[in-house]
Amino acid sequence: MKGYLTYLILWILSKKTMNGAEISRELEKRRGTKPSPGTIYPPLKKLKNQKLISIDENKYYSLTPLGEKELKTACEFFFNIFYDIEEMLKFCK
Repeated sequence: MKGYLTYLILWILSKKTMNGAEISRELEKRRGTKPSPGTIYPPLKKLKNQKLISIDENKYYSLTPLGEKELKTACEFFFNIFYDIEEMLKFCK
């Protein structure tokens, strides 16, 4: 997951506002094991400091407008690299 964690967090938060435990469960669905708090909270703090996400008084995280813009840029970058993703999926089956 290293290298994709911040992208995944932004992607997950683009769907709905979540707290840290909910984000952990979503990440667990994708990788098969639940990430430790030491794995997810440092990137959350970094994303918050970069003003890509915000946190409310109930400790729910959400994307900021800047975070949405960054996610769109990251998606474009990802799909430019993996333009042949459909072919890759066929190979993996």
